[in-house]
Amino acid sequence: MKRNYPFALAISLFIYSATAHAEAILHAFNWPYQLVEARAKHIAEAGYKKVLVAPAMKSSGTEWWARYQPQDLRVIDSPLGNKQDFQAMIAALGQHGVAVYADVVLNHMANESGLRDDLNYPSAQVLEHYAQNQEAFEQQTLFGQLSQHLFSSMDFHPEGCITQWHDPGHVQYWRLCGGEGDLGLPDLDPNQWVVEQQRAYLSALKAMGVKGFRVDAVKHMSMYHINQVFTDAIREGMHIFGEVITSGGAGDQSYEAFLLPYLQQTTHSAYDFPLFSQIRRAFSFQGSLTQLHHPESVGQALDKHRAITFTITHDIPTNDGFRYQIMDPTDEALAYAYILGKDGGSPLIYSDELSAGEDKDNGRWQGVWKQPAMKAMLRFHNAMHGKPMTVIGSTQCLLLFKRDQAGIVAINKCDEPQSYTMDTREYPLNWYRPYYDVLSDATTTIASDFHTITIPARSAQMYMH
Repeated sequence: MKRNYPFALAISLFIYSATAHAEAILHAFNWPYQLVEARAKHIAEAGYKKVLVAPAMKSSGTEWWARYQPQDLRVIDSPLGNKQDFQAMIAALGQHGVAVYADVVLNHMANESGLRDDLNYPSAQVLEHYAQNQEAFEQQTLFGQLSQHLFSSMDFHPEGCITQWHDPGHVQYWRLCGGEGDLGLPDLDPNQWVVEQQRAYLSALKAMGVKGFRVDAVKHMSMYHINQVFTDAIREGMHIFGEVITSGGAGDQSYEAFLLPYLQQTTHSAYDFPLFSQIRRAFSFQGSLTQLHHPESVGQALDKHRAITFTITHDIPTNDGFRYQIMDPTDEALAYAYILGKDGGSPLIYSDELSAGEDKDNGRWQGVWKQPAMKAMLRFHNAMHGKPMTVIGSTQCLLLFKRDQAGIVAINKCDEPQSYTMDTREYPLNWYRPYYDVLSDATTTIASDFHTITIPARSAQMYMH
């Protein structure tokens, strides 16, 4: 009998990759690399398997958004750290079994129109600084020769701001501008030189030990540009995902114009904005948790193997135009119980280190990553890897599902306790083995065909053996 081992191996690798990608990612937003390194052991002990860190390149300015304005891709040198800091961070996390994901900015370069008229990157002043500190910058170099510019005016699209936000061609060709005469972020043209430099940049990060890439502003890059840069060699063994902001899933104009083509024409994962929109609707005052019964069946959630699930991203609290999407703190905690309790997707947990002048929310997300409830939910999430999910029931107030026979998740968004009676013949669970709630240490034991669970007001329960 002929055995098709290569095929079987491919299937095994796919299953392993999908399971590995489902591990939770800590978004250490605006954390200095040395701070991430110092917290490596605690990050691992909290239950994280991946850490997404700030863009590794040359940038200046103390503001968080300055990290997303590249001056040079060949050098790691920013207020958050240099190449040595970055390498030490990777090594420290690796000792504890935690992988590093890098945020990468490939669509544009820094807006320096207030300082100079040319489009040579880095600027003449930066090149001079390199020359005056040659030995020091040799240690910060990822690739290339620092004696010359990386890009020139020939490597950019013409000047002009995006005005037609529903037109992919306009969004992908023109500049992101801030208004009031702002000339915007110079938009890179995917010519052969640009593509080669960006490939060299990603390859250098990968060689340092980076295991995943978050592609910033990917909505503003053409499919041609994306697929030219991310070669088979760069993609191999990497978890790559893009941020394509939409207002919903199937039927939403932004989804159809931007996210759907991205999913169809790349192999990347993506932020699950369709599910986030569904979560916000479900937890709203007029919403119902029935909207989370099977959102993927109605096109309101991405395929579980390609979804990056979340309850908050860095753009939402830091940009006035997105702050309406901030959830009530209790609803956000309940939504975390949902995305960390469900099957599918890579949960992204946002925790920032914004300066006092930039933090508009009094440190609300600064310590989220290590809160006891978060660590308990991560413990549940990690224990349930690979176990199928079955939704038992949902109402306006309540959502109840199980993970095979090993776990039960119950969420009550309303102001009164909710009870639900499960038919354990239809939804089998283990009898006479106590399930304990990782969030409260309460227990429940199945001892009959019909078992009732009562969930206190505005709370979640995550039961496991």
